[in-house]
Amino acid sequence: MHAPADSAMRAARKYVLAYALEMAQNVTLKLSKETIRGAKIVAAKRGMSISSLLAAKIEELVGEDARYQAARRRALEWLSQGWHLSGGSRI
Repeated sequence: MHAPADSAMRAARKYVLAYALEMAQNVTLKLSKETIRGAKIVAAKRGMSISSLLAAKIEELVGEDARYQAARRRALEWLSQGWHLSGGSRI
């Protein structure tokens, strides 16, 4: 039995994915039969279709990359400013 929070999260995920799919473009993939079989199992365990599972994972990957790029830009900006290390001149 699932907790109410799990049900709410699943419902929210379905809503977000349904909204995203309305604005989506189809993509064709070639995967091995073994990979497809495994994806079907994983998707079924999560109550999702293979398509929604792949879409969620790709969106997650894109989000992670965007956050990484933003953090990288901030770090490079900090480095370009130099650091004041007690009393001496700026490096």
